[in-house]
Amino acid sequence: GEVVHRMLTATQYIAPLMANFDPSVSRNSTVRYFDNGTALVVQWDHVHLQDNYNLGSFTFQATLLNDGRIIFGYKEIPVAVTQISSTNHPVKVGLSDAFVVVHRIQQIPNVRRRTIYEYHRVELQMSKITNLSAVEMIPLPTCLQFTSCSPCVTAQIGFNCSWCSKLQR
Repeated sequence: GEVVHRMLTATQYIAPLMANFDPSVSRNSTVRYFDNGTALVVQWDHVHLQDNYNLGSFTFQATLLNDGRIIFGYKEIPVAVTQISSTNHPVKVGLSDAFVVVHRIQQIPNVRRRTIYEYHRVELQMSKITNLSAVEMIPLPTCLQFTSCSPCVTAQIGFNCSWCSKLQR
């Protein structure tokens, strides 16, 4: 989608391994995706770090399933993720979501201020990312899963759920 704000991409990501990868530095590097309607798989094959080609190639993937689960799989991780430099690009493993609110500034016409609000972030332990490892994230229940009033208002999920009769959710 449209990049509304440069910092928004720092707070909205699904990152099996975010680093300074550049598929163009090797003829063997590819980024492939596959969608069968129930799962979207993105695979980074033999990608190298732009600023440190000699560390070797990385092969890993992310799978997003239609039931909300997310699986990160790691085939080839030639060095400890904690040793990857973040000088030229942040190194992250996990999930983050945020939204932007545009505020009008009354004193200055045609000027708007954008504020980024982060919902939540899941940061995975980088030391656990190794060859032939995987991480499965299972979504917690939310208010939106309920289809009738009674289960909604009696839910013990850590949210203050309330039923909206107009929306029927």
